[in-house]
Amino acid sequence: MRDLYVVTHTEAQHHVDDLVGGWYDSSLTERGRRQAAAVADRLAGLIDAMPRIVSSDLARTRETAEAIAAAFGTDFSSMSDLREMSQGSGEGKPRAWFDKRFTAAPENNRLDHRSYEDGETKREMMTRIYRAMDEIFQEDAPVQVIVTHGFAMTFVVAAWVKMPLEAAGYINVRATSGGISHLQEDDFFRNRQIRFLNDARHLDGI
Repeated sequence: MRDLYVVTHTEAQHHVDDLVGGWYDSSLTERGRRQAAAVADRLAGLIDAMPRIVSSDLARTRETAEAIAAAFGTDFSSMSDLREMSQGSGEGKPRAWFDKRFTAAPENNRLDHRSYEDGETKREMMTRIYRAMDEIFQEDAPVQVIVTHGFAMTFVVAAWVKMPLEAAGYINVRATSGGISHLQEDDFFRNRQIRFLNDARHLDGI
């Protein structure tokens, strides 16, 4: 049996300031830190073994992972391949400014279109996230926690079900700050289940 818990980082300063995230290295707000503590408490109630914890290497995910690791009395590692989609020179810019320059992908080029001039394509982003998930899956760890970003979470789930890249260009899984998803592979059929997605009830009132 393998259990994988996917966590979207909690509220970060760029959310409050309405700035473009991507690889912009924004830290958690005070509210985000309280949310991270609530995420850690919720995971401690769900997991009865010592998990292997890995996060994106950006500050907001590392700070969320730190709270989770502290709840289990363990440490965590970071992987740059779990980062959010890069928006290049648009990162850290006001959202309204960026939205005027952003272009949606055409139907015939969902994977290789650059929505912002020097940002990542979906194919580039998905390729590195799939690479990270291959590395994570190879570890002999029955319980794992992955701390990543809102858009990146979609492709963590897509990699889990072995969705081909061409098909994954169409998927979008709703993610909110501090949401938890539970993915599970049984030890007989090796079926990969999605037990629940984006549960954020532990953040009520925070």
